Amino acid sequence: MIKLNRLLCVTALLLLLNACGFHLQSKPEFPLEMQRIRLEVQGPYSQFARRLETHLEQNGVNVVTTLADVAVLEVPVNATRKEIQSIGDNARVREFLIRHMVQFRLLAADGTEMIPMQTFEQSRIYSFNEQDILSAEREDEFLRKDLADSLARMVVRRLGTYEEQQP
Repeated sequence: MIKLNRLLCVTALLLLLNACGFHLQSKPEFPLEMQRIRLEVQGPYSQFARRLETHLEQNGVNVVTTLADVAVLEVPVNATRKEIQSIGDNARVREFLIRHMVQFRLLAADGTEMIPMQTFEQSRIYSFNEQDILSAEREDEFLRKDLADSLARMVVRRLGTYEEQQP
């Protein structure tokens, strides 16, 4: 009897989950034009550029460096900045804000624009303790890597939503 109740509860939960429209995120399906892409990223050795290339390759896109007859993913803006978020009563910085912004567009092999210029920006706030400088620097580095990874995933998801326009 207990097993039957558990089975009914699990079945009801699964039906509820299905009814609300929830589904796991699947790998994006890229059209043939995007199977091979050349990256032109400002800061080609940045954390964002490395993460973007990795995520593209994990999703089945072949990232090339020399071919001229492939789609081009241009990232003219790849900027990170650190701002003071709040100052304590002793006139010392208490929190910093890290912002990372990227702008990108996708061009077909013939130079026509497949995806127009898009801008993605994310930010994180972290507390600063002047007594523990090393941990604050590590947190800063971790947050920068996290922002770069998050933005790279967003760009790949946006590329995966491309649908060819029919004339």
